[in-house]
Amino acid sequence: MALLEVKHLTKHFGGLTAVGDVTLELDKGELVGLIGPNGAGKSTLFNLLTGVYEPSEGTITLDGNELNGKEPYTIAGLGLGRTFQNIRLFKDLTVLDNVLIAFGNHQNPHIWASLFRLPLYYKKEEEYKQKALDLLKIFSLEEYADTLAKNLAYGQQRLLEIVRALATQPKILFLDEPAAGMNPQETAELTALIRKIKEEFNITVMLIEHDMSLVMEVTERIYVLEYGRLIAHGTPEEIRTNKRVIEAYLGGEA
Repeated sequence: MALLEVKHLTKHFGGLTAVGDVTLELDKGELVGLIGPNGAGKSTLFNLLTGVYEPSEGTITLDGNELNGKEPYTIAGLGLGRTFQNIRLFKDLTVLDNVLIAFGNHQNPHIWASLFRLPLYYKKEEEYKQKALDLLKIFSLEEYADTLAKNLAYGQQRLLEIVRALATQPKILFLDEPAAGMNPQETAELTALIRKIKEEFNITVMLIEHDMSLVMEVTERIYVLEYGRLIAHGTPEEIRTNKRVIEAYLGGEA
């Protein structure tokens, strides 16, 4: 059984079909790309998988758990983490607090320890703080732990969003255009980092990205959407030479 199984997923907005009859699978430890022209439905698909939107038709199953009808926080707790196309940090909180909030999804403090601030409460707080600092160190953000998120450079804010997603301890991490707005050097560093995430955290990664050089370099398989429907699936080399994909991007005969 695949880690994530998506069968005949469809989303209608009024008379518009934003995602139509999409079937795909993700296995444990894979790094998979999701590409397509602007307006193809890529972010809408991510929103369906993570509970932001409710599917009109079809099913989503994660590690044996059906996700249809579940709230986004429940889905996150079951193992789906994500970043967003537009950065969504708590910008008036510190870098460290942004990560600690994400750890809260898995905290299970003893009610009396929390209520009366017993030693167990402070012990747990310190454990999560150290875990957060360890994560920040991996991404070279530990020196900014006490900095407000809004005061980070743009590329660092992108990285912090990835750190926060990882703090939810996901089985699958969805990255929605992580290289958007980055310069070539930052993109090259991100490429290496995505590989490191997959290997070091032993998780599945699905990547939406318009930077084709990044997608072709890091992914093992690629799904291609056009007008909300899958038009191709294969290895980077197969997708690179796929006539239907070329037509979708160029808008004419290949």
